[in-house]
Order: sequence, then C-alpha cells, then structure tokens
Amino acid sequence: MSCLKIDDLHVDVDGKQILKGVNLEIYEHETHALMGPNGNGKSTLLAAIMGNPKYHVTRGSITLDGQDVLAMEVDERSKAGLFLGMQYPSEVSGVTNSDFLRAAMNARRERPIPLFTFIREMEKTVKEMEMKPDLAHRFLNEGFSGGEKKRNEIVQMKMLKPSIAMLDEIDSGLDVDALKLVAKMIHEMQIEQGMGLVVVSHYARFLDLLKPTHAHVLVDGAIVVSGGSELIEKIDQEGYDWIEKEYHVQVVKEEKKKVALLQQCAAGTKGV
Repeated sequence: MSCLKIDDLHVDVDGKQILKGVNLEIYEHETHALMGPNGNGKSTLLAAIMGNPKYHVTRGSITLDGQDVLAMEVDERSKAGLFLGMQYPSEVSGVTNSDFLRAAMNARRERPIPLFTFIREMEKTVKEMEMKPDLAHRFLNEGFSGGEKKRNEIVQMKMLKPSIAMLDEIDSGLDVDALKLVAKMIHEMQIEQGMGLVVVSHYARFLDLLKPTHAHVLVDGAIVVSGGSELIEKIDQEGYDWIEKEYHVQVVKEEKKKVALLQQCAAGTKGV
C-alpha cells in the first residue's frame, strides 16, 4: 500500500520560515483536503514535497513507501510516483504536449512506449477530458486559457499514473462543467489504480465533488486541526476565525504585494 509520510517538516523560503513542523500521512485510495487561509503554507508544503529548489527543508523527513524523498532529485520523485498539478502551469514554447508526455512516460519505463500505443492512449485521454483534438501538437500550455491549462494538468496525471498526486488549486479557472469532469476523472483513477490524493482548494463545491476522506487546516505553517467532511462544511459556513480562537493560533496575513506595486506605478506616472 503506497504511503506518503511527512514528519516534523520545517521549510524556509528566502530565509523566512514558512512550515513549522507539519505531520501528515497519505495512503492510496485516500483523498486529503488541505485547507487554510492564503499565505499560511499550503503551496509551500506541496512544492517542498516535489523538490522545488526555492523551498529549503531545514528539519524533518518525507518518505514515499519508505524511500527518502528528500534524497531524490525532482525527476526521481516523479519517477517514484509523485505528481504535482500546479496552480500556475508554465508555458514551454517549442515543446509539444505529445513530446513532453512521451518523454516523461519513457523515463518511467524500462522500454520506450510504442508510438502507436502512446498515440491511442493520448487521443483517448484528450477525448475524455473534452479538449481539442490538436492538443498533442500544441506547445505545452502556450496560448492556453486558464481552464485549458488546468485540464492539461489532469491529462498529464492520467497519462503518468502517479501513486500519490498533489493538486494545488486545480479548480481555479474551471467552470462548473469542467469541475465535474475533473472530479470524475480523479475518482476513476483512484478506483482503477488506488491513487492517493492531496488537494488544495478554497472551493467547497469542488471538495464536495471529490468527497475527501480527510481534511486538514494549515495555519501559520502547521496543521492545527484535522477531520472529515464536517470540518470542510464548518469552514465553508464560518471561515477561519473560530480556529484562531479555539486553537490559539494567529492566521498569517498574505502580503499585499500587488497593491504596493500599483501604488508605485501610480506614483511613477505623476507628471507624465
């Protein structure tokens, strides 16, 4: 049984401590909703697990089926069975979706996947995700809408078949029909291959479609409370104020960098 285990994880970003002792275990077939106000460490946790070099692990451990994840390079973590569906997927000009996916799949195999087998599998997946048939020949995420980028992350997940998938606000940019489709695809993968899932979302409707088996609230770099669907419902109705009072924690307020930037721009245009 696949298991991703995070033990006493501390993470710094640019010298600032963000995660302050996260403990979490995710097994196959489970769906864990990771909740909490923006700026309190949810994306940092997923990025650290996947090996983004910007995120420096100062203490703790991460293991996948007993293997030391922190000792692995990013590509090795992917080959071991980890997958991260990103909040802001990158555009890669000059690399087609098909070339990217075939290379990623071959990296996991002893022998390269036969070309026609790959084509059939990709065509089937693209059709299931209700995307345009020319997806395979388009450059990776280039010129894609926000919703197309997010559905393309699910195409990659279905093709790569991870044992543990992490989805960072994959629901943002999706309309109601696309939300239902993405949730359906995730359920199918969990049934067919036992995939474990960690999902970051602020959208109660999406979480309701996924039907998480576990829910966790991360505040100021630590998981302060865990539960089930009842926890998701309470947060949807009451927000996070009650957590501060009941658990004596202080929610970290997200820095308003964009506002400051706009103020600078406005000041710079005076007299022009």
